[in-house]
Amino acid sequence: MLLLTHWDWSTAIMQILYAFVHWLIWVIQPIVVPLCFVLAWVLVGLTAWSSWTAVRDGVSKAKQMHQIPCANCQFFTGDYRLKCPVRPVIALSEDAINCSDYEPIR
Repeated sequence: MLLLTHWDWSTAIMQILYAFVHWLIWVIQPIVVPLCFVLAWVLVGLTAWSSWTAVRDGVSKAKQMHQIPCANCQFFTGDYRLKCPVRPVIALSEDAINCSDYEPIR
């Protein structure tokens, strides 16, 4: 009867594990390169798409903010404490775009 020591068992398990990993790499290797190629281009595409949406949304927001007429209104004080004595709550905000009290500077 042959008795195997702990060292022999661990060595045998490591050899089996090594053989399995070697076989697994051999099986997966033809798939890895095309998969990485596709995933890399997907990552590039998602980055470009995300950048494009950020720029598009930023330009849209800037166009909307440029419609705020407060800076050209005769009631605009330019003081950070009281920007507009007529409607101080909506001064320099998106709500001021259609302000009924807007009077252009003459």
